[in-house]
Amino acid sequence: MILAVASPTLAGKIAVSAEPVNGHWLVTADLYGTPLYGRLDIEQQGQKITGQFYGDKFEGSLDGSAVHFISKDNSGGTSRVDGALKNGVLSGTVVETDAADESHMTRYSFTATPVRPLHRVTPVHHEFSPSVFYREFSASNKPVLSVAPGDSIHTTTVDAAGTDQDGHRRVLGGNPQTGPFLIESAMPGDTLVVHLTRLRLNRDYAISDDGLVGRGTDNYLAVKMKDGGKTVLWHIDIGQGLASPEKPGAHMAAYTVPVHPMLGCIATAPPPSRGAPPTGDSGSYGGNMDFNEIVEGATIYLPVSVPGALLYLGDGHAAQGDGELNGNALETSLDVEFTVDLIPARRTPGPRVESATHIMAMGLGGSLDDAFKSATANMAGWIAEDYKLTPAEIAELFGTAAEYRVSEVADRNAGVVLKINKERLKSLTQ
Repeated sequence: MILAVASPTLAGKIAVSAEPVNGHWLVTADLYGTPLYGRLDIEQQGQKITGQFYGDKFEGSLDGSAVHFISKDNSGGTSRVDGALKNGVLSGTVVETDAADESHMTRYSFTATPVRPLHRVTPVHHEFSPSVFYREFSASNKPVLSVAPGDSIHTTTVDAAGTDQDGHRRVLGGNPQTGPFLIESAMPGDTLVVHLTRLRLNRDYAISDDGLVGRGTDNYLAVKMKDGGKTVLWHIDIGQGLASPEKPGAHMAAYTVPVHPMLGCIATAPPPSRGAPPTGDSGSYGGNMDFNEIVEGATIYLPVSVPGALLYLGDGHAAQGDGELNGNALETSLDVEFTVDLIPARRTPGPRVESATHIMAMGLGGSLDDAFKSATANMAGWIAEDYKLTPAEIAELFGTAAEYRVSEVADRNAGVVLKINKERLKSLTQ
């Protein structure tokens, strides 16, 4: 019953002072040297306390300075906690017992600090010029800048190969990221909100190739494409907003494509217990999603799994068709400006995107089937949370209004996005 795998229900005895324990607490457990972060919410009514610990409900009673409560997880295992409140910090030990193996208990220490109410101040605009870029979405990387909810940040990214706006190689390739940015007061269980207010090209070329990824070909097409994968250099006419191949083939001499700058990567740090995924990967934390509607004006919702959220962004594209079929879009560097905000105590199960016209739920999985199911479940949860629809009503909505996009087929995870037009939502009663 490790906290990172299955949220334990709490059972135990915490020796505390007579100070009130009401409120929200950030819990950091030390499990064999790996920090595990979670949320403890306590409501105190006289001698009785109720609340949630790592998402599980509990209730108990105060006895002077001590508190005692016992509960079980879904498998019949128990957790016993003993701690003390000193100088505003709750600390102690947890002993967990697995119902299937009661003779071998797990013991580890924890600390919990109160989460202070967020006092809004005048938003600050930050100019940030990156000097280091990371190739993992890691909770261990030192934050490059600390910002408050409501603040805006202007910065730049390098391209997927690590080259900046001046054509200088700054870092090894593999989608190097700008960040991470620490968002003050963000804690596990919150949702980070990122508004992309400006995405602009800052150089006149991009890199792609002339192959198709395996998910996009059958056996016959794969044979025809066997010599693909060579680098293609694209010229960008920023003034006209058009891109064209520098050395086009005979039939592409007049081909141009409108530029549509987008971020291939945006992510919060996953919990340390999961390990740090490379910046070519994706998951519930976001990451290398390569969804071509993560553009200027979009709002992205991401789960917070570690204190401060730790926001990463990068992998700029000048344009990309659905799925990133080449394996590379028109890879380039970008000028980026965004604002951050928080939705406290509400966790999104996976990335969500909002535009002026649609809400969009991202699904990521090892196959398109799995990604399709994940996108549908993600959107169903969103609609249930915001509009209180019943399962039958959600089915009626999806059956008449669902729009699906294949966002990504180039990487380990495939991506599918379920979109709902906001016009379809206006008549729903909450």
